[in-house]
Amino acid sequence: MDGRILDYFALFMLTVVSITMVYAIIYIHDIPYEIAKKRRHPHQDAIHTAGWVSLFLLHTIWPFLWIWATLYKPGMGWGMGGAAPVAAEQEEESQAAIVKSLEERVALLEKQLEDEKPGPVDSIAKEEV
Repeated sequence: MDGRILDYFALFMLTVVSITMVYAIIYIHDIPYEIAKKRRHPHQDAIHTAGWVSLFLLHTIWPFLWIWATLYKPGMGWGMGGAAPVAAEQEEESQAAIVKSLEERVALLEKQLEDEKPGPVDSIAKEEV
């Protein structure tokens, strides 16, 4: 009877370890998808599907999925343009400076138009000549 209890215990442990390994492998293959979802990657559905394909291809494309998921950054895009990422505060400051510059130009143009606009007396004088 003692041998049967150990056999059942070994069978139970084998089942638990096997199920744990299957779930661990599936979890590991979803890591690139989770990275893509966190970064709001435009191809996150494709990365998720490719993760499942990689599972059936014995992990051959999984490292490329990891790279693909980590290339995209929300504030920077793909990051291959060579430009340094701009902080949100710097971007807001530069936009505020542009708006202020445009407001000054509009005010200057309006002033020039007012100066050039003939008054009622000027228009009558020009018609008589």
